[in-house]
Amino acid sequence: MIDIHTYMLALGIGNISFAVLMVAYIRDTEPSPGLRFWTCARLVAGTTQLLAFARPQLGLPVLALVEPVGWFIGWALEVAAFCTFFEVRNWKRYAIPIAGLALLAAACIVPLETTSYGELVGLVACVFALSTISTAFVLLSPRLKNPTLLQRIIGLNNGVFGVAIASWAVGAFLRGELNMTEADGHQMAGYISGYMLMIVNGFGFLLMSKQRNDAVMKRLATLDDLTGLLNRRAFLARANEARLLALRLRKPITLLMIDIDHFKQLNDRFGHASGDEALVLFARAAGGALREHDILGRMGGEEFALAMPGTDLEGALQAAERLRQATMAICLPSCGNGYEMTVSIGVVVIEANEDLPAALARADRALYQAKRNGRNRVELGEAVRRVA
Repeated sequence: MIDIHTYMLALGIGNISFAVLMVAYIRDTEPSPGLRFWTCARLVAGTTQLLAFARPQLGLPVLALVEPVGWFIGWALEVAAFCTFFEVRNWKRYAIPIAGLALLAAACIVPLETTSYGELVGLVACVFALSTISTAFVLLSPRLKNPTLLQRIIGLNNGVFGVAIASWAVGAFLRGELNMTEADGHQMAGYISGYMLMIVNGFGFLLMSKQRNDAVMKRLATLDDLTGLLNRRAFLARANEARLLALRLRKPITLLMIDIDHFKQLNDRFGHASGDEALVLFARAAGGALREHDILGRMGGEEFALAMPGTDLEGALQAAERLRQATMAICLPSCGNGYEMTVSIGVVVIEANEDLPAALARADRALYQAKRNGRNRVELGEAVRRVA
C-alpha cells in the first residue's frame, strides 16, 4: 500500500504540474482575477509537498519548521485566490491576521527536536482542512452573485472533504494514532480523496476562469460597451425572435426607432465626452421608463431601436411619450443649462407577414418624419402597402 512519503511526492508533482499549466494559460489569455494567486498557491503547495517527501531522506531538522510555514502560505494564497476571484470585500482584513497567527502557532507547536513525522502530517492535515473549508465557505456563500453549478459542486466537494479530514486529524491526535509508517484502509481512502480533491480544485479553478472569460466575451459580443444596451446585431436577433413568437401567439408587437436630437451639435459644442455622457444617461432613463421584457438596443451613434412584444399601437404611443418626457428630464452635468436633451421617435406595428428589416425601414421613415416636423415628437409610421 502507498505510504505517506510516496503520497506527498505524488501530490507535489501534481500541484507543480497544475502550476505549469496555469502559467501557460495565463500567457495565452487574459488572466481572471485570482488566477495568479491560485497559480502561486499550487506552486507553494507542490514545493512544500516535495519537501515533505524529501525531509526523511535529507535529515535536515530545519525542514520541520519550513514545511508547516509552506503549508500555511499555500493555504493563505488559495483563500486569497478565491476571495479575489469572487471579489469578496475586506477579505484581507480577516485572512492576513489569521494567516499570521497560524504561522506563529506553527512556530510554537513544531519545535525542531520533538516533533514526530506523524505529528507534522497531522498538523498539515489540519491546515489542509482549514484551506478546503475556507474555500468552501467562499464558494457556497449566499452573498455570491449568480453562482454557477460548477462553483457549487467545487464548494460542496471542498466542504465535505474539509470536514472529513479535520475529523480524522483531530481524532488521530486525541487517540495518539499518528503513526505514518504504514497506511491502513482509512488512510488509503484519505489519500485517494485528497488526490481527487487536488484534481477537482485544479481543473475546477481553470474551468471557472474560463467561464468568467467566456462570459466577458459573450458580453462584448452582444452588448454595447458604452451604454450596456444590446448592440445592433444582438438587438436584431432578439427582436426577430420576439416577432416570431408574437406571430405564433397571435399577439401584437410594436417597433420604435429613436434618435437623440441635435447630437452632432452637442459633440461639437461640449465635446465627445459630453456626447458619451448623454448616451449613457439616455440608456439609463429609457431602462427606467420601459418594461423589463421590452427590447432596447443601440443601433449606432445616437440611434436606438425598441421592440415591445405584446404591445399594441396605443400602448406603444404611450410608451414613446413616456420615453420622450423622461429624456427631457435628463440633466447633463457637463453641459450645465446650455443643453436640453430631446428625442424624435418613429412608431410602427409589425404586421403579421412583415419581416423585421421592412418594419425597421417603416419605423425609420417615421423617425425622419418626426425630425422634419420639428423634432422632440412622436410620429406614427405609414401602414404597409398591400398589393391588390
